[in-house]
Amino acid sequence: MREGSLEAPTRHPFAWKTPEFWDQAKAEGELGRIFEICHGCRRCVNLCTAFPTLFDLVDSSKTMEIDGVAKEDYWKVVDQCYLCDLCYMTKCPYVPPHPWNVDFPHVMLRAKAIKFKKGVKLRDRLLSSTDALGKLAAIPVVAQTVNAVNKLAPARAAMQAVLGVHKERELPPYAPRKFRSTAATPKAFAVKDGKNTPGKVAIFATCYANYNEPVMGHDLLALLEHNEIPYVLVEKEACCGMPKFELGDLDGVAKLKEANMPILARYAREGYAILAPVPSCTLMFKQELPLMYPDDADTIAVRDAMFDPFEYFVLRKKDGLLKMDFKQPLGKVAYHIPCHSRVQNIGQKTREALEMVPGTEVTVVERCSGHDGTWGVKTEYFDNSMKIGRPVFRQMAAPEAAYVSSDCPIAARHIMQGMGDEAKGAIKAHPLTLLRKAYGI
Repeated sequence: MREGSLEAPTRHPFAWKTPEFWDQAKAEGELGRIFEICHGCRRCVNLCTAFPTLFDLVDSSKTMEIDGVAKEDYWKVVDQCYLCDLCYMTKCPYVPPHPWNVDFPHVMLRAKAIKFKKGVKLRDRLLSSTDALGKLAAIPVVAQTVNAVNKLAPARAAMQAVLGVHKERELPPYAPRKFRSTAATPKAFAVKDGKNTPGKVAIFATCYANYNEPVMGHDLLALLEHNEIPYVLVEKEACCGMPKFELGDLDGVAKLKEANMPILARYAREGYAILAPVPSCTLMFKQELPLMYPDDADTIAVRDAMFDPFEYFVLRKKDGLLKMDFKQPLGKVAYHIPCHSRVQNIGQKTREALEMVPGTEVTVVERCSGHDGTWGVKTEYFDNSMKIGRPVFRQMAAPEAAYVSSDCPIAARHIMQGMGDEAKGAIKAHPLTLLRKAYGI
């Protein structure tokens, strides 16, 4: 057996529709197999709290091996994993095609799915129902009320006691006017296909851009218009499914897939590039859904048409079809590349795009911020999320940059909270906002 692997990681589809997938004894057997390999390696000890939890269980057991850890304690490790995928992508030497076939995130997902079937907290179901929450909270007046209440200490204490949402977590605001209802009317431009990019774009707005920070969506549309790229908003959309995926609610993911995929596949087959301004949503269509539905033609068509916005812009430049008429330097930018951007295997396209702007210096931080969707909101994980993020907070503060930026708006908010006074007046701005600013539009 060879030690480690030099090949690029590959992912196997996971057979979530088979009875074996849902067999708890067999799942615990696979957990034990992978945990034993992890215990013998320990390269991932500094990534998150899942691995220290595992190693502490082993080291405090009677045998100091996996066979000394009670199987019911395996689930303590599962609870600490939030499926960032960094262990798979950046650390583990035993991922497939290595014959040991260590896919830590997918065995965690299997365990989470089994746990979900047994029942989860109401809070977890609510937090993963982003469309339902957004539609309610983003109603005018309701949005302002929710935002105001979320800043009141007594209300947050009650929220922590009743729902388990940590009282110190800074929550994203709800916008009184949704992105989809305020999006600019597209202008008619000629379609200019490039060697690497389709010349027309369909926008999957995402729950977050639609209900929380519409400015991301408006900035994306402004960038497309400035570069004379015709676009349309996807006529109808539901949540991409990532919040439910991370919870292990695979049936919920399937329902959302059935709502989105036929519509998105039509755009894909009509030659559109499909863009989503949130990396987790892009990753869901690029990787997770194709691994759940590897033989579904619509899913594969959407996967092949899906682009990260900055992946699209950098490829557009490569095609000679991106305008370079930047008018304003950005100065120093502290940029955090999210886990779900890294997992897409596209390189640092956001950094490349920002560095096209003259007078711009980008410092990149390649480490998980520790928030991850709804995980860092929950009372029992808040302290761990801040602990995981400390190296990121420190590295983002070091350049004393004018802007703190991340493609993941939730990570950016978390980072700003963790930096505190160390931010020293830095402005939180999404990379799409920064590129729009650089163009002077």
